[in-house]
Amino acid sequence: MQKKWYAAHEIMEYGYEMERKTARLTLLIDPHKKKAFEQLCAAQDLTPSQVVRQLIRDYLESHGVSYKTKPDVG
Repeated sequence: MQKKWYAAHEIMEYGYEMERKTARLTLLIDPHKKKAFEQLCAAQDLTPSQVVRQLIRDYLESHGVSYKTKPDVG
């Protein structure tokens, strides 16, 4: 199954909701992999952050982990 990566304009156009609040995730990566990753993201008109967020969503979903994206109103 091939995954579809969504650019920011597609997210808004198709109604996918982006997370409202953010938290920073810092990781260490080989500089050569980082450069190749950034180049691939740019070629797909995506930011590395967009791709990593999608990878995390897919990973959580594949392991049956649910999470809230909106705070409870009340």
